[in-house]
Amino acid sequence: MQKKTDKYIKWILLIFLFTWPVNTKMYAAGDSSNSDIKPKDIIFEHIQDSYWWHITTINDHHVSIYLPVIVYSSNSGFHVFSSSQIDHGHNYKGFYISDKGKYAGKIVEINDTGEEIRPIDLSLTKIALAIIINSIIMLILFLSVARWYRKRPKHAVPGGFVGAIEMFVMNIEDDIIRGSIGKDYARYSPYLLTAFFFIFISNLMGLVPFFPGGANVTGNISITLVLALCTMIAINLFGNREYWKEILWPDVPLWMKVPIPLMPIIELFGVISKPFALTIRLFANITAGHAVILALTCLVFITVKMGTAMNMGMTVFSVILSIFMSFLELLVAYIQAYVFTMLSAVFIGLSRQEHSHNEKEEKVKTDVKTI
Repeated sequence: MQKKTDKYIKWILLIFLFTWPVNTKMYAAGDSSNSDIKPKDIIFEHIQDSYWWHITTINDHHVSIYLPVIVYSSNSGFHVFSSSQIDHGHNYKGFYISDKGKYAGKIVEINDTGEEIRPIDLSLTKIALAIIINSIIMLILFLSVARWYRKRPKHAVPGGFVGAIEMFVMNIEDDIIRGSIGKDYARYSPYLLTAFFFIFISNLMGLVPFFPGGANVTGNISITLVLALCTMIAINLFGNREYWKEILWPDVPLWMKVPIPLMPIIELFGVISKPFALTIRLFANITAGHAVILALTCLVFITVKMGTAMNMGMTVFSVILSIFMSFLELLVAYIQAYVFTMLSAVFIGLSRQEHSHNEKEEKVKTDVKTI
């Protein structure tokens, strides 16, 4: 009986831990009389970047980590100040956060004609801080593993945490990188392994509902775009002659290449579409997962005015589905990191393949000898 009670307490604590950050945002969105909750605002507040890191709300008082704002105005030069100066619609030296239009959620100022314009913004935002935190975690993780190997014999067999990290590394390198790229896979392993672990750690940290977790790093399209551009550089900068020949002068009838370079244009579109696909795939999957979990949690508060029976039923439904989605997102965190790394390795491998006439001639000679 005591064991069952302990299990119930653990589940209650787990549910409270998951819903606490969202609960505080719900109460912050309304008042003690359960005013209308705006799920869209709550979801977008979590998904989008911000100039501070909201922790919780206690008695209508927002507990947040305010980050440094660094902006350059063409009128007044550089300004460095805390984001607390522009919180809740405040104006600091002409700078404020726009609440509508194309600059909504961004720092703006008013020019001489009365229009909102954006200064050059170099601020440390929530996503930028989360990237630094995730990178530090990744450094600590790998440096601790490297330290273990330095203190052990060459053929020592790791276990526990070090063994788990080695399993991940060997899985990615043997199954993806080496198999997709080929003989010169080693030159690309550092980038692809770094990309995998950065995405995986960022995905996991995004599921942690309290500081320093909860930031939607890989659900920010700017981050996924930069990762995809790194892959694009690796593909096109180190692509061999055969790769560029297939793009600029493919093996198709001459009328498809001159006078109108129809096939080269199509192939160039393929060069652009690869990083675009990587960007959208990662961004959309992670953003959708965060949005679904937050939407399910919002059901608890939306149904408050529908009666006790309805609210209790939807609360149970919301909690069960939220827990299920949270475990599913743990799987998605790994799958999306795996897929991004796999596609990057496949694209790089395609740019390194050799299709020389000598190889074809050798194959013909071998076949003749066999016959």
